Amino acid sequence: MTLYVLVKFLHVLGAIVILGTGTGIAFFMLMARRTSDVAFIARTASVVVVADTIFTLSAVLLQPVTGGLLMMLSATPITEHWLLASLALYAIAGLFWIPVVFMQIEMRDLARKAAAQRSALPQRYFVLFRRWFAFGFPGFGATMLILWLMIAKPF
Repeated sequence: MTLYVLVKFLHVLGAIVILGTGTGIAFFMLMARRTSDVAFIARTASVVVVADTIFTLSAVLLQPVTGGLLMMLSATPITEHWLLASLALYAIAGLFWIPVVFMQIEMRDLARKAAAQRSALPQRYFVLFRRWFAFGFPGFGATMLILWLMIAKPF
């Protein structure tokens, strides 16, 4: 296996982890919310925060490193239009993902508190949940477009 193939494998693996973890997190948060079971929502949100920290964060940090190495190893200039578009979309995805992390932490904390007090979720949880859900579309959409650009290199 060449260094290029190894780095490309790691880069693709990072993309898979970002997309897979993002999809899984969204699914489990939505399914937990649908139950209206405060304790279950609290446990799910706790796991989501851990998963986002371990998997998404490590992949998000790995992507620019492996991408930069791939550029260097393949002599791809940063001026390639598909690459510039990918980098812009990566920044957009980050602008939506970073606030989502803080929303998830606050939702977890609100749900834990409500579960401990055996009370209903506060209105703030639902405000954050709607915002979290809305932020997912541009963040995830940007990530999907990046994947398409990496594969198709259309321009």
